[in-house]
Amino acid sequence: MTSPLYLGIDTGGTYTDAVLYSESDGVVASAKALTTRHDLAVGVAGAVDAVLSEIGGAISRISLVSLSTTLATNALVEGQGERAALVMIGFAPADLTRDGLAEALGGDPVISLPGGHDVHGRETPLDLEPLAARLAQLPNEVSAVAIAGYFAVRNPTHEIAARDLVRARTSLPVTCSHDLSSRLGGPRRALTTLLNARLISMVSRLISATGGYLSGRGIAAPLMVVRGDGALITADEALLRPIETILSGPAASLVGARHLTGLDNAVVSDVGGTTTDIAVLDQGRPRLDANGATVGRYRTMVEAVAMHTFGLGGDSELRLEDGGLQAGLVLGPRRLMPLSLAGHLWPDLVEAALERQLRAPFPGRLDGRLALRTGLPEAMAAGLSAQEAALYEKIESQPKPLDALLSGTSQRATLDRLVARGLVLIAGFTPSDAMHVLGRQDQWNVAAARLGGEIFARRKTGSGRPVAETPVALAELVSARLTRQSAEAVIAALMADDGISGVDPATSALIDRALKRTAGLVRFGLSLDRPLVALGASAPVHYPAIAEMLDVESFVPAHAGVANAVGAVVGQVRQSAAVFVTEPEEGRFAVNGGVENHLVEDRDAAFALARQLARTQAGEAARRSGAEAPVIEISEQIEMPVIEGMEKLVEARFTATASGRPRIARQ
Repeated sequence: MTSPLYLGIDTGGTYTDAVLYSESDGVVASAKALTTRHDLAVGVAGAVDAVLSEIGGAISRISLVSLSTTLATNALVEGQGERAALVMIGFAPADLTRDGLAEALGGDPVISLPGGHDVHGRETPLDLEPLAARLAQLPNEVSAVAIAGYFAVRNPTHEIAARDLVRARTSLPVTCSHDLSSRLGGPRRALTTLLNARLISMVSRLISATGGYLSGRGIAAPLMVVRGDGALITADEALLRPIETILSGPAASLVGARHLTGLDNAVVSDVGGTTTDIAVLDQGRPRLDANGATVGRYRTMVEAVAMHTFGLGGDSELRLEDGGLQAGLVLGPRRLMPLSLAGHLWPDLVEAALERQLRAPFPGRLDGRLALRTGLPEAMAAGLSAQEAALYEKIESQPKPLDALLSGTSQRATLDRLVARGLVLIAGFTPSDAMHVLGRQDQWNVAAARLGGEIFARRKTGSGRPVAETPVALAELVSARLTRQSAEAVIAALMADDGISGVDPATSALIDRALKRTAGLVRFGLSLDRPLVALGASAPVHYPAIAEMLDVESFVPAHAGVANAVGAVVGQVRQSAAVFVTEPEEGRFAVNGGVENHLVEDRDAAFALARQLARTQAGEAARRSGAEAPVIEISEQIEMPVIEGMEKLVEARFTATASGRPRIARQ
């Protein structure tokens, strides 16, 4: 066999998957390895080495490598990310309160500059002095800089000037809002830019780890990355715009689901360690979110599949809801390291700690929880408070029980802040542990899972009774809770796509009766209009019960556990460019797009120039993103009402889309 092979890699929160794919034979090999957050190259190497070992001579046949990841998605869902400075040019102070920008900023610094442009691209004078005065100290405070200018999508020159100043005086990575979106809405564009800046080092570590591994193995094929809309971009482009990789893994799974099942219409649910991602296939194509991707608390301007992401997965934190007389178990949204996995990696240490806690005469509030460093570089701990730094110093690279680590209640909040920064990981009882207790999974340490289950089961509900009598009884409760929350997530996602608001599946009595098949004079039923495709390594374990609760036909395709990696290699490069034409004064037409701004005195000539610029920019962007021979299509939206018998141009938008398969290495 000498046909080219494509290597697909998906780095998730728990596992890194790899597949070798041939256009003639489909998936010819697949493998998994644990994702190693302290050094992503280790997990990548583990998965790829395993898949290469299945096919002799595979290295010389690899012509393309494509990478998808949920790391950026997980970081936003869990509220993680590094500190970034936001430079706002021409915005009013009140703009910081819009679109969740103030909440997202937290304590990160904001530098406001006079300047900006109007809707036609005309400028207000820019003053860079406030930025220049901060640059000497800024590298000690943040890891990246985000720049957003007023109407920068119509004229980006002020953003470019600020970017050039930051680059000239610091080595901080810089993100400009006009590079991420051509849509209006300054505060949300600023939010998107801020999130992008926070993700740069995380995605950079992944791409560097993957590239370094490939180079070391002698694999010289182009490296592509999956975007949030399922399209492919080169690794270099992904480093500039890591925000575009949010929903990368889920988007790849949707492309993979279509390829693996052949279904044109389906609900696709991908359950991972941290999240469950739900989207819809319509006539063979994923639905796109017209308003921009929503991940966790944030509505961004990133064009992506209309994916609904819930903090629910195999590694979700199990919590006991306070105030209830019964055992009110809730899962997520935070991810923990399963005790079975911690016990697999450090068996003596973890089992000894859990056994000690079980022997204590009275259960402690911190029992069953351990903390360890995630392994991020020390530079990522910049900006910690004195309390945070002191606690971080006590935490090691191996798990340490919380009852031996924390000396007071106030330190719980300090620990939570370290977790939010992505510096510390908590190990505790999760659905993955419950599956080990029930014998439905066995890849990790069953004894640690049972010990953790016994510790959690003896916690008291509001009525003073234990949560469960045995670890097995607790595991059954957790399995039932995961089934119910997953069913509610599917319903919530599809109702949102249908525009149904005001109904929360988690609290609706009618949906509760429908899911429980409650008998009565009035019976409520619930059904979906298309089958449910379940993806993810644990899909065969969980989704038969979920599909039964939803009364829907379900499919768990072959290779469901590596569908993301399959989707990573079967996608296309796709890039768009938008050019706008407005009429700032009668008989003069402003053409704005990219970094080019023109004034034209003839409307038809302005439209022709806009079409040309859009096609050129889209084609160049697609080729930069790795397309070999992009095909370009153009769409037009012209708002030109007739006023007093005369046509008046409000705005014309010309959008060119260039798409094609990525270049491959020639054998």
